[in-house]
Amino acid sequence: MPPALFGAGTIVFWYLMTLVVPDRKKILLPAPHEVVGSLISERSDLLDALVITAKESLTGLLVAGIIGVLVAVIMSQGRFAERALFPWAVVLQTVPTLALVPLIGLWFGFGFRSRVIVVVLIALFPIITNTHFGLTTVDANLHDMFTLHRVGRARRLWRLQFPAAMPAIFAGFRISAGLSVIGAIVGEFFFGRGDKGLGNLVDRFRGQLDMPALYATIAVSSVLGIAVYWTLAWAAERYTGAWHETGKKAE
Repeated sequence: MPPALFGAGTIVFWYLMTLVVPDRKKILLPAPHEVVGSLISERSDLLDALVITAKESLTGLLVAGIIGVLVAVIMSQGRFAERALFPWAVVLQTVPTLALVPLIGLWFGFGFRSRVIVVVLIALFPIITNTHFGLTTVDANLHDMFTLHRVGRARRLWRLQFPAAMPAIFAGFRISAGLSVIGAIVGEFFFGRGDKGLGNLVDRFRGQLDMPALYATIAVSSVLGIAVYWTLAWAAERYTGAWHETGKKAE
């Protein structure tokens, strides 16, 4: 109910804004019903583009998840590994992705592979940091118990650290869910070649000054990000809700 009420209030405010803005600027702020009309009239292109962008973002999120978890596991196994790798993870996060897009296009082409690489670059850091945090903040008493039973490093990682880190890992993936959609759209927008995703539609409607269709494309991309986020939140609740503190609070 609260999100529905807030959404209804936002739409009412949106309508009021369309009434008070000057006529020359109304093209930049279409009314909500005009956006809905564009959703209906452009539904074929939007659905095709949604499938392409979803494929790119989910593939990039999967690749970022594999790389991020592996890097975090290596970092968690020793102070030297953490000090050696973590600064480079920070560098990866701070480098402007838009500055790398032309280089990625020249090195790997302008198709699906390059778009996935952009998604990985944008979505990787939260997975690394959250997974590393979860693996390295396990209760010391539990570590002592495993030590008393002479449990090896690999089994300790698999039977203790990974289960304890799952809430943090899911949190990292939820953060990266929205970033993966942004990365896919950025790649489509700047590469411009290959299959036409939502980023290509944004570029097309922007060039045509078709603001209702542009807003409709933005809405569809937001729905994609929300769907991925909610899917991961549901998976986290199913896995950790029965025993983790956040799950008990939610109940």
